[in-house]
Amino acid sequence: MRVLMISKALVVGAYHKKISELANLEIELHLVIPTTWGRQKPEVTEASNYTIHLLPICFTGKNHFHFYQGLKSLIASINPDIIHIDEEPFSIVTYQVMRIAKRKNIRTLYFTWQNIKKKYPFPFSALEQYAFNNVHTAIAGNQEASDVMVEKGFSKKIFIIPQFGVDPQIYSKRDASSLKVQLFGASNVQVIGYAGRFVEEKGIQTLLRAFSKLDRTARLLLIGSGPYKKKILETSGILNITDRMQMPGDVPSDRIPLYLNCLDCLVLPSLTRPNWKEQFGRVLIEAMSCGVPVIGSDSGEIPNVIGDAGLIFNEGDTDDLRNKMEIIMNDPIMKEQFRKRGCSRVIEHFTQKQIAEQTLKVYEYILQRRNV
Repeated sequence: MRVLMISKALVVGAYHKKISELANLEIELHLVIPTTWGRQKPEVTEASNYTIHLLPICFTGKNHFHFYQGLKSLIASINPDIIHIDEEPFSIVTYQVMRIAKRKNIRTLYFTWQNIKKKYPFPFSALEQYAFNNVHTAIAGNQEASDVMVEKGFSKKIFIIPQFGVDPQIYSKRDASSLKVQLFGASNVQVIGYAGRFVEEKGIQTLLRAFSKLDRTARLLLIGSGPYKKKILETSGILNITDRMQMPGDVPSDRIPLYLNCLDCLVLPSLTRPNWKEQFGRVLIEAMSCGVPVIGSDSGEIPNVIGDAGLIFNEGDTDDLRNKMEIIMNDPIMKEQFRKRGCSRVIEHFTQKQIAEQTLKVYEYILQRRNV
């Protein structure tokens, strides 16, 4: 089986474990990633059991607008049985790939996270319909995304598989006391954390307000970057918590596990908006794999990801979040239970190996129906 996967997400090195696991399943695997995505260069450019092809793209860093240069000739040279388009059906790159694949009679699938039913303007509505009509199957990252496609008239089989899992050997419990001292001056302080994009819908304001009501011995670690950073700093000043907070900016993916191990609790306080709700919350499974208790809002897929391995609060409810954080901070028995449940839940549902094995079943399904 020869598979070509096209994915801008795989400029991140930590995600390549899934690709390596796929390649171990008797697949000749080729991967196309952009030479640069926004300001980010690929963290992995060579692999031992699959082939990486770096291609320049137009409109780098722009979701749904970008497309690849030189893709047609590369597809012709590889001649894959399947092209796995790791993009939404309404994206220009999906249309680009599917047009090429249709001419060459190559089987295709795409991936979607979109868990809100939206009516897209032209040309994106037409691109989505073209994908619906011509793709051979689809993978949805959550049940709601699958439901949305069905409501829009998608009639083919849909597999529900997260885009990426975690590697428990990388995201594991480890000693981060020296980093904790570097960040906060002591290793025995309790640290609440967030990791992700600094944007309004991630609910960071809710976390700041809830944190301000905790005992002043607690510390806050915000990992990431984004346009909301200025607002975060303004709010932290108003709440008088700046001296208890650290913002190290973007952290390389291979350093994220160490930073997560500084935490006594990770919070994902996402807020549902008319055009967005949490589609998965990958940082939750990364923290769980490191043995870090998690708290999430009830936005989108978060409760299904956490299961019984953490606590859920009503999105936007500052007092509810404060209460949930205090439970974990003040109850060592419950904290230990959540550590164990989180690790077990990742092993049972969210490892890269499991995601790879489930993806192989999608490929087998497509090839079994080659003449249908």
